[in-house]
Amino acid sequence: NMALGSNKRFSLNTGSQAERMTGAQAHAAGIDAGLRAYMLKVYNYMCIGLALTGAVAFATSTSPTMLQAIYGTPLQWVVMLAPIGMVFFLAARVHAMKASTAQAVFWVYTGLMGLSLSYIFIAYTDTSVTRVFFITAGAFAGLSLYGYTTKKDLSGMGSFLIMGVIGLLIASVVNIFLESTAMQFAISVLGVLIFAGLTAYDTQRIKAIYYEGDGTEVAEKKAIMGALTLYLDFINMFIFLLHLFGNRN
Repeated sequence: NMALGSNKRFSLNTGSQAERMTGAQAHAAGIDAGLRAYMLKVYNYMCIGLALTGAVAFATSTSPTMLQAIYGTPLQWVVMLAPIGMVFFLAARVHAMKASTAQAVFWVYTGLMGLSLSYIFIAYTDTSVTRVFFITAGAFAGLSLYGYTTKKDLSGMGSFLIMGVIGLLIASVVNIFLESTAMQFAISVLGVLIFAGLTAYDTQRIKAIYYEGDGTEVAEKKAIMGALTLYLDFINMFIFLLHLFGNRN
């Protein structure tokens, strides 16, 4: 009887442990599936944004009327500064927006960036723009994959990278007046390294803020802001690489 009782208790304990393990595995699988769908949405938004920017930039560069309207008038300052203002506006107000509104603002922003970057198709050869784009895409894919899969906590490097971005902005403004080729080269090299680090860091951070219990609206807005962050990393890394390896017309 004692042996029979022990076997029953063992069977019950084993069964309950198996049920707990099965439940935990199912929960983990649910989170993994939700996380994959969330990250896929982030990358889809980012890629569509890049495609829109590229299309607008190319179309503008081939239209003398548009180029004269933008770069021959004070409108050039609007085209240059409006995207910066929209980034701060979206970051500050996204919590109060509907997801559809945040998405619309993101599309408008990427379109304005296309106007702002139309000069690259005039300043650089089409071949070098294409080559540098694919170099950037390959580097971005590898760095983002590292940020997504690594078990190493990258949060410690975030503050240093942000400080590096601020330093780049200051150095770039100073070099407008100095017009130093050597300084521009150094800025471009540092820019590539800083935004390479930010690509991995931001990917890990975007992954970390995913929460299975988020409602549809919140999850959508998180995906849009994640896409905006990675979009900025890609664009900046592309521009700095273009400064280094692009062939000027």
